[in-house]
Amino acid sequence: MKKPLFRLALLATVASTLLINVPLFASDTDARIESSAQESYVFKNYLKEDNIKMQSKDGVVTLTGTVSDPSHKSLAQETVANLPGVTGVDNKLKDKGEAAAQTDAWLITKVKSTLLFHKNVNAIGTEVMAQNGTITLRGEATSLAQKDLTAEYAMDVEGVKNVTNEMTVPPTAMETGQKTMVKKMDTMGEAIDDASITALVKTTLLYHRSTSALNTIVKTKEGVVTLGGKATTAAEKDLAGKFATDVHGVKVVVNNMTVE
Repeated sequence: MKKPLFRLALLATVASTLLINVPLFASDTDARIESSAQESYVFKNYLKEDNIKMQSKDGVVTLTGTVSDPSHKSLAQETVANLPGVTGVDNKLKDKGEAAAQTDAWLITKVKSTLLFHKNVNAIGTEVMAQNGTITLRGEATSLAQKDLTAEYAMDVEGVKNVTNEMTVPPTAMETGQKTMVKKMDTMGEAIDDASITALVKTTLLYHRSTSALNTIVKTKEGVVTLGGKATTAAEKDLAGKFATDVHGVKVVVNNMTVE
C-alpha cells in the first residue's frame, strides 16, 4: 500500500509544481514583453511624448491611452507585435487629432511624420507648412539631391495636392558634409532593434500614397529587411524597396515581392 500512496503523493507534488510554475512563467514573459517594448527604439524616440499604457497577459498585449499622431498608433502596434513572445495586440489607442483629419494641420503632421521615418532627409531641420492641401517646405538641405528627395516624399503623402520647395542648399554643403551625415545615420542604425525597424518600414509604406495599398510582408533580422507580398507592377515593387532602404536602421533590403 505504501508504494501506490507514495506515487500518488509524488504525482500530486509534480502537478502542483506545474500549476504554480506555468503562471509564473507567463508572468515573466509578460513582464519581459512590456519591458522590451518600453526599451525599443520606437518607444524611446518616436512615442516618448505619447501617453501609452500597455498590459501583457499570456502574450496578448493591450494598448490604451492617447497618441499625438495617427501614425503612432500603427507604430506602437507594429513594434509590440514583432517582439518575442507576443501572440496578439489589442490596439485601443486613441489619436488626439482624429477629429481634425484632412485639415492643413493634420496634413503637416502626416508630412513631418513621413520625413522622420527616413534617414536621407533632414526632418528636424525642415519646416513644413500647409494651405488648402499645398505643402511648403523650408529649411536647409545638405545637397540638391536631399532637397529634391524631401519634396518627393512630401508629395507622396495622402492628401497633399502640391509641394512648393523653398529649401535652400548652402554653398558650404560639400561632399565631406554629406559623407558625415550618412556615417552618422549608419551609426544610429546599428542601435535600432529589429522590432522597431519592422514597425518603421511597415508604417512608412502605409504612409506613402504610392505604396499604401500594397499587401507587404516585412521581416527584419539584424537590420536586414526582407519584403514579401504582392505588388501590382514592377514599379510599385521597386518603390517599396526604395522607401524601405531609406528607413532608419535598415542596412540591406531583400525585395522578394511578387508582381501580379
